[in-house]
Amino acid sequence: MKALDPGYAAHLASGATTLATCWRLMRKDGAVLGFTDHDLPIRFGGTDYLPMHGLDGGEETVKLGAQVDTGEVLGVLSAEAIADEDILMGRYDGASVETWRVNWRDPDERELKRRDTIGEIVREDGVFRAELRSAAQALNVKSGRVYHSLCDARLGDGRCRVNLEAPAYRAEALVEAVRDDFHVVVSGLAGFEPGWFGFGEARWTGGRRSGVSDAVLTHEREGAADVLSFAGRVGAWVAEGDPVTVYAGCDRRFATCGKKFSNALNFRGFPHIPGSDYVLRHPRRGDALDGRPVVP
Repeated sequence: MKALDPGYAAHLASGATTLATCWRLMRKDGAVLGFTDHDLPIRFGGTDYLPMHGLDGGEETVKLGAQVDTGEVLGVLSAEAIADEDILMGRYDGASVETWRVNWRDPDERELKRRDTIGEIVREDGVFRAELRSAAQALNVKSGRVYHSLCDARLGDGRCRVNLEAPAYRAEALVEAVRDDFHVVVSGLAGFEPGWFGFGEARWTGGRRSGVSDAVLTHEREGAADVLSFAGRVGAWVAEGDPVTVYAGCDRRFATCGKKFSNALNFRGFPHIPGSDYVLRHPRRGDALDGRPVVP
């Protein structure tokens, strides 16, 4: 059974309560926002919970077993609180939300009701609706390893061990032109081979997209210009002169790990596993069928 704070329990048992709901929203970039359905600000735990342009709780479901509990919150889009542009740029993707029930006369008397992660966000008519997913959502995340020829480590993590801050894998660039929502022309990459930053990452350090990271799909050179294509839309929030730090990418193949990063020792795939095309094909004259490793 859940143990309540004695003061909060006594308040509930009094029969005449002064309760409000507070939401503490924590984005992945470290920003923290507080909202309440009360008509006055409430402060506790170092966070101010504001009534203006805040949130309103919707229907919540509680399920048995390991199923994911879901709920939703409704709020008004505003530049001071949660802006439409910030949602579009993904600043709230995967943010965590704490839901508190608080005695607004004495905020020390409170109860943490649930911790959730923001899922799908729908925007319409100046209002947003955010889905809240319970901690059971983590059970849907793939864990363990998959045996295949490609590396399953993230470039630069503790298993890969490549230092992406090394000058060979990192460059400071400036936006020269925006071709469309997915293609941006940049300068500052002339010292690197075309394709060096394909499958890499771009971290914006200035402009409207400052603090946001985007996946780079391709890196092409057209004359003296370097063109980056992105997995998501960026063009609407990027302008000429915006600075961006670009990190090298990896296609997760064994050959790339050894040649590009000199990191074959830390390769986390299984390059000796033959693909289905190799297993199913018929023997041909000249094939090396002597049991040697097959390394793509």
